[in-house]
Amino acid sequence: MSRPAGLSAYVAVTAAYWAFMLTDGALRMLVLLHFHGLGFSPVQLAYLFVLYEIAGVVTNLSAGWIAARFGLTSTLYAGLGLQVLALLALAQLDPSWAVGASVLYVMAVQGASGVAKDLAKMSSKSAVKLLAPEGEGGLFRWVALLTGSKNAVKGLGFLLGAAALGVLGFVPSVLGMAAVLALILAVVVLKMPAGLPAGRKGAKFSEVLSKNRDINWLSAARVFLFGARDVWFVVGIPIYFYAVLSDGSEAGNRAAFFLIGSFMAVWTILYGAVQASAPRLLRAKTRPDTEIVALARHWVAALFFVPAGLTGLVYLAGAPAPWLTVVLVVGLLLFGALFAVNSALHSYLVLAFTSAERVTLDVGFYYMANAAGRLLGTVMSGLSYQLGGVALCLATAALFIALSWVATSKLGQHG
Repeated sequence: MSRPAGLSAYVAVTAAYWAFMLTDGALRMLVLLHFHGLGFSPVQLAYLFVLYEIAGVVTNLSAGWIAARFGLTSTLYAGLGLQVLALLALAQLDPSWAVGASVLYVMAVQGASGVAKDLAKMSSKSAVKLLAPEGEGGLFRWVALLTGSKNAVKGLGFLLGAAALGVLGFVPSVLGMAAVLALILAVVVLKMPAGLPAGRKGAKFSEVLSKNRDINWLSAARVFLFGARDVWFVVGIPIYFYAVLSDGSEAGNRAAFFLIGSFMAVWTILYGAVQASAPRLLRAKTRPDTEIVALARHWVAALFFVPAGLTGLVYLAGAPAPWLTVVLVVGLLLFGALFAVNSALHSYLVLAFTSAERVTLDVGFYYMANAAGRLLGTVMSGLSYQLGGVALCLATAALFIALSWVATSKLGQHG
């Protein structure tokens, strides 16, 4: 495959992934803020996303085999198409339903969206291993660009979702996203160039489980890294900020929606920008993989001190205060920057540790661990906030990062 063909296929994959993640970010904010406004508790809000994350665990295990068997374009198109169907289904939610029925319905729809997201993610990330130029840090640059730009787009989705909820309402926003994503899917199917493998008939499902020690330890580190983010990101901080910023009036609620969406958007865009810049920041072009493994240990250790310090400040403050809100915003933006470097290192290392023959299987296994971390963080976000407020969410994040460091310290130790 020539470099121009690889580049055009990479651009097409990236464009499809951008479109998906824009709707994914918007949908998360729409669901969270809409149902919080209906009176759902933090634990009930967490339940709305639980099946989404469980679906991610199961999907990533099977998606790697499906892609190995049927090809990467098939899983990419399936992910985009399923998200369109999930959005259309969510628009059918009836406000007159009982709370229990609403929770179960949204959980089921979010489960379908979780399957869609991880089909698209596994396809896109695996494609980079096959399309990136060899040598001079090309793989690190291409995977960082894909992942970083995706997170910036998802950040815009958070802002779009919050703004659309305040301006258009829930159902028109969801239907609008479904229409846009369906159009983009049609364009991508028509314009996708050749360059991605079509699959191999002999691929066995038993091949999914990795026998690579580094892949397994990296996956364990990923579980706790993403658990540490989502334990405050999914429920804790948005609901805390809503309590601080909203005065209970309709105008106040809309303003709170916009401010929360803006923070989530800025955080995710910053995360994406730093992630895309990580190869240059780390001078990865001139470093061997042994040094990059050592960097992964150092950066996760640095990340630990942010949630640990914020936990102490929240406990000292005792009650919400304007200065505390400012400190939390600044501290969590710092968390985002450090987290982005850690995530970029992980995203590179999983591709460096695997082979072209096993790439979809190992990436699927690794992102199964990623989804397990999000599931852990999602459940603990609602539970921690209900039991101990934002302070317990941040303390749990610090504990998870410490566990991620333990797993990361095992990388490269084959003796």
